[in-house]
Amino acid sequence: MIRIYTDGAAQGNPGPGGFGTILKWNHHVKELAEGFRLTTNNRMELLAVIVGLESIKKLGIPVTIYSDSKYVVDAIEKGWLWGWEKKNFAKKANADLWQRYIPLHHRFKPKFVWVKGHAGHPENERCDQLAVSAALSDDLQTDRWYEENQSTQTEF
Repeated sequence: MIRIYTDGAAQGNPGPGGFGTILKWNHHVKELAEGFRLTTNNRMELLAVIVGLESIKKLGIPVTIYSDSKYVVDAIEKGWLWGWEKKNFAKKANADLWQRYIPLHHRFKPKFVWVKGHAGHPENERCDQLAVSAALSDDLQTDRWYEENQSTQTEF
């Protein structure tokens, strides 16, 4: 099984933000992180999942994603995402990222597990460190879609 641990962070919401992702498969461990100059915590939580799935090279291996984001876990596990998709994400925040996630969901069919954030879960704590460090770095990327569309979005 491939295990993906994720976390997102924003210094202000919106504000500078980042994500941290850890992939584990057998004895392999890969850490990923990236920061953005203006974004939201929910975008970073979702982007952490997307980047983790996009990093998988082998198909056919079960994937479990561990996230402290109720927004992400509930949207998928409770099926909200599919209702949003049917309505073409009308006035939904992060439509670009959800549309990027959907083909990955169909390809990998991941299982999601919610973990309590800041509760001593080692991988979640490490993902938090990666996300915060990325958000505070000097090498921040532009979250173009968010910056161009932030006035037309509503949070779920």
